[in-house]
Amino acid sequence: MSSVKIKLNPKEVEKLKEVCVSFNNEAGELINVLHKAQSLFGYLPAEVQEIVAQELKIPVAKVYGVVTFYSFFTMIPKGQHPISVCTGTACYVRGAEKVLDEFKRRLKIEVGETSPDGKFSLSCLRCVGACGLAPVVLVGEKVYGRVSPDGVAEILAEYE
Repeated sequence: MSSVKIKLNPKEVEKLKEVCVSFNNEAGELINVLHKAQSLFGYLPAEVQEIVAQELKIPVAKVYGVVTFYSFFTMIPKGQHPISVCTGTACYVRGAEKVLDEFKRRLKIEVGETSPDGKFSLSCLRCVGACGLAPVVLVGEKVYGRVSPDGVAEILAEYE
């Protein structure tokens, strides 16, 4: 899984076990458990996956398979300000690719990466349902519409 070992503190382990218990430690609730776990930790490192597997009495490989299959789940910590650029049809046609390239250039990171200072992470998503505002960028929960490459610096400045 991951080569970097993280140390979970006993309180975090306890919270994670409580999440599993809240779903009756049922293997069939794996996706729900992982959603809750990711909202607790911000991502799903190997150590979290191992505890979930243990508590739900399923192989770690099955947990890992689900985590890597669904794009919602991540094994990489997100930045303090996660940036998502919509690359759905309407946004793409209206220049989302150029906006994405400008974020990559300014942050010096690729899609799926987090800036070295931990401030920003960059991802793409398919559709936010705000096609009339294309191209759309989300920073955390905040939606920015009609974003041009020139507007990227302004958006980043808000979070400096």
